[in-house]
Amino acid sequence: MPNVTTATSATKHTGKKKVNSLAAGRLKDSVAPLLLVAAFVVSGIIFGLMWMTSGDEFSKVNERTGQLTVNFNWGGWMALAAVLYLVAIYWVSRTVEGARQAKNRLVSGLLVTAFILAMIPLLSLVFSLVVRGVPGLGLEHFFTSDASRPGQKGALHAIVGTLWITLLTTLISVPIGIFTAIYLVEYGKGNFLSRAINFFVDVMTGVPSIVAGLFAYALFLLIVQQSGGDLTKIRSGFVGAIALMVLMIPTVVRSSQEMIRLVPPDLREASYALGVPKWRTIVRVVLPTCLAGLVTGVLLAIARVIGETAPLLVAAGFSINMNTNPFQGIMTSLPVFVYNQHGGSFQLIGNAKHEAELLAWGGAFILLVIVIVLNLIGRVISHYFSPKGNR
Repeated sequence: MPNVTTATSATKHTGKKKVNSLAAGRLKDSVAPLLLVAAFVVSGIIFGLMWMTSGDEFSKVNERTGQLTVNFNWGGWMALAAVLYLVAIYWVSRTVEGARQAKNRLVSGLLVTAFILAMIPLLSLVFSLVVRGVPGLGLEHFFTSDASRPGQKGALHAIVGTLWITLLTTLISVPIGIFTAIYLVEYGKGNFLSRAINFFVDVMTGVPSIVAGLFAYALFLLIVQQSGGDLTKIRSGFVGAIALMVLMIPTVVRSSQEMIRLVPPDLREASYALGVPKWRTIVRVVLPTCLAGLVTGVLLAIARVIGETAPLLVAAGFSINMNTNPFQGIMTSLPVFVYNQHGGSFQLIGNAKHEAELLAWGGAFILLVIVIVLNLIGRVISHYFSPKGNR
């Protein structure tokens, strides 16, 4: 029997270790923060040298306002630092981790940069409102008086007006918006009427707020003319609520429509299989299932219209006196109150000017607090009324 030999080829060692680009080395967790700090330092040095060569003062105090102004390009400093960081992290990651991970870090850095750029104006706005608005709340008569007495002005009439107008707007808009959404999802099914409603809802979504105020004012002007009433007493809190209704209904319709569509069709079919009528299925199955989303959408719609100024300036007017009747007489809201106090402060001097500025910033801060509270309520309701599997 002939001998059988097995030939084995020896592996040639070239001295180079093959590296898998998909499983290459990883950067330490401290590298990215260090590169970010270095980017800000380098950017600061560049802009610092630019300031030194310009010959301008680094800081100065405005004699009229008493505010400190720093002659430094903060926006350019942060923008250049972001560019330097993205270039550095891509180069270092490509050298250590490979091209694939470098691209991933570059895209992640771009997303984080975009998020920070979007947050800067928001944080700046909140910071300004807190710093300038909190002292306004310290005025002795801010929560107890209207703005009719010089030296003892307050914002109570504006707070009451905002609550009344918002309440009336909600009571009118929410039923109309939710019932419209139910028809579009459950009954319309793409017929001519549902297509027409969708078209007009889209049109109303893009209507400028001042147009809504003019519409409400013109509507009640025609009604008063036909009834022979006093044309000088058209503006009221109710007219302002009608103006805000035009802006709020499309938001409620769209948010409610999407929430109702998210209800699984299997739940409806199971209810129909048990012989339950369609209207009872909607009431007992569909609406309870999407209740959290409906409430959240309504609260977000309220937060959207509560800060409108132009329609209320036209439809509800402005007054320095208290008015608790939304159906008669001019009723002031917080946005209009802030607008008038801040605009009027430029024509005042001394303590009157300081008081008007404090009232304006205090009213803006109260408006921000109301919006934040509404959003927090929406979050809580969305959590506790959502299906258990989503908690």
